[in-house]
Amino acid sequence: MIRSAETRDHAAIRAIVTHAFGRADEANLVEQLRADSDVLLELVSGDHAALRGHALYSRLTIERGDERVAAAALAPVSVLPAFQRQGLGSALIRAGNERCAALGVSAIIVLGHIEYYPRFGFSAAKTARLQAPFNGPSFMGLELRPDALSGGGKVRYARAFGV
Repeated sequence: MIRSAETRDHAAIRAIVTHAFGRADEANLVEQLRADSDVLLELVSGDHAALRGHALYSRLTIERGDERVAAAALAPVSVLPAFQRQGLGSALIRAGNERCAALGVSAIIVLGHIEYYPRFGFSAAKTARLQAPFNGPSFMGLELRPDALSGGGKVRYARAFGV
């Protein structure tokens, strides 16, 4: 079951993210994005007994002169280690990407594993014309609207990312 995260889930989400990454940095990022009201979409997966996975999409803007393209940053995606490699992360990403499209988001940016994210349509080629604090094969984009990234522009992450 995948659903929107609720306030009552926050402690469980912190545990999931911390265990998935083996440190608190990403959990702290999630909490700061919430505090700054920069969360666009936050999903959890699990059953009635317990949550097992989490994905967060935050607001991201691509600036092109006077134009502002509404986009999202996908980070982090977390699954408890005992439930990894069972499709939970994939299901969260697919559901999140669909919901972002329904919200009118033009593109999604991720800094992630080069063998994992392309299966969802993410591509480093899509981000090649963007000015961002990241580059290279791990910096990938997914266009939800045609040519949303091809015009280039400067990427503005939420403040919590510190970039």
